[in-house]
Order: sequence, then C-alpha cells, then structure tokens
Amino acid sequence: MSDNTILNANIRSNTGKGSARAARRAGRIPAIIYGEKKDTISIDIEEREYKKLMNQSGIFSRLLDISVEGKANTVLTRDIQFHPVSENPLHVDFLRIGKGSNINVSIPVSFINEELSPGLKTGGVLNTVRFELELECPADNIPEKIEINLEGLVVGDSIHISSVNLPEGVKPTITDRDFTIATIAAPTKMADTSVEETEVSDETDEASDTESESKDNNTEN
Repeated sequence: MSDNTILNANIRSNTGKGSARAARRAGRIPAIIYGEKKDTISIDIEEREYKKLMNQSGIFSRLLDISVEGKANTVLTRDIQFHPVSENPLHVDFLRIGKGSNINVSIPVSFINEELSPGLKTGGVLNTVRFELELECPADNIPEKIEINLEGLVVGDSIHISSVNLPEGVKPTITDRDFTIATIAAPTKMADTSVEETEVSDETDEASDTESESKDNNTEN
C-alpha cells in the first residue's frame, strides 16, 4: 500500500469562471491533473484538507494520491495560485507521476552539527546562498530535505554541491559547475577590526611619509 497522502476529488464538468467560483463558495479548490501524455482532468478538492498539507513543509516535493471516481492518480503539486488579499488557494496544478519516472523538484536544505563547527563557535556566520536545491529524483525516492554537515568547518570555508551526500538516484540538475550552497563568513566585529587596522596602517604610513618629507626639507635648507 502507498504511503502517499490521499485526497478525494470531484470531477468538474464545467470549467468556466462561474464553475470555479461555485466550487470555492462550497469550500473546495478548483484544480487540474495533467501530464504523462494523458488527458487533463478538471477536478476540485476540499480546501480544508489541502490547506493542512500546504502548512507543512515540502508541499512541492510530496507525492499525493488523488482519488478521482475511485481511481488513484499519483501526483505532485506543481503550481498554486493564491488570492492577492486573503492568500487563500484559488487553483492548483497537479502533475501526474508515472511509475519509475524521474522528476525535477526543489528540495530544502537543512544544516546539522552547527555546534561542531569551529568557525561558528568563534563567532562566524553561516551565509546560506541556496536555501533549496534543484534536484532530479526518482518519483518514489524524493527526499524531504537535504542535510548538510557543518562539522569541522572554519571561517572562510565554502560548501559546494560536490561535498554533499545525496540519496541514491538523486542528482543536481545543474551539472556544468560546482555551485556554492553556503559559506562560513567572518564575524562582523572581525571584519570591522580588519578595516580599522587597515585605516590605522594607512594613517601611520601617511604620517611616516610626512615626517620623511619634513626631514628632507630641513636637510635641503
């Protein structure tokens, strides 16, 4: 039996704006199921049930089984349209997922062992460049998150995709470069101190130059 979340859907025979508004008034969300070279199905789903899923992390990487007239359709949420004021979902696009297929999804990153990073323990800052990774995953093995280990990292270290352990069968969609995910940056005070030291050094050099010029002038006189 599938571990996917199950949603029940009704077929929408009419697909105009009036039909969509009527569905929303009834507490349902208009939606479509498309892909896998099959006909697009216009449906509506219960708003309350789907909003519970939306409030959980990974809505765009979680497989769902939508039951339409007793037939299960394995899908991924591909797009959600929201009301500009209430931010309630107005329409959802679901992509069919065939057995054995691969799919490109955005997976959030999660950092672990921050307390074991010498750079962070001494005041360094974790600078996250990518909060999500665009990955190609088997449809039956989509990770909820990608954990990145910070153990042993010092100020100045960078984390690139090549250093991340990805699950079996999962690979980045960007293959032409070893892109950066995060860095351990110097603490602000350390950076300010470096600037101050540079300014003091410059002032000392200027004073030294002025003193030398004064001595040269006295010698000439």
